[in-house]
Amino acid sequence: MALRIDSCTHWTGLWVAILLIAPSTYQSAAAADDAIEREQLAALVRQIDLIDRQAEHAALTAPQERARYHFDHARLRKDLQRVRAGIQDYLTPPRAQPRDPVELSGDYRQSSPPSEQEAPQ
Repeated sequence: MALRIDSCTHWTGLWVAILLIAPSTYQSAAAADDAIEREQLAALVRQIDLIDRQAEHAALTAPQERARYHFDHARLRKDLQRVRAGIQDYLTPPRAQPRDPVELSGDYRQSSPPSEQEAPQ
């Protein structure tokens, strides 16, 4: 059975799931010992990997004709990579230094330039 992703609402649902899973994982990890926290963070990395693969698939199967607005898969994948790197840096810190506090973009709606038919004359 092939996975078919047709709309941005699917991605919105995935982000909602991430936002619901992450805080509960964080809260339960704070009360548990270090080994449990590491297991849960490793599970989050695996989930991010799955979402990244789905985003890659969606980008490859997205319709070539663009509507006025389309989902920016590249930006989503870049943010996923940043979150994954942050978790992995925590799990295997090379040295004790402050983290780079770069914000995620979070805005995945991208406006396409108007076509020749839509362009004002």
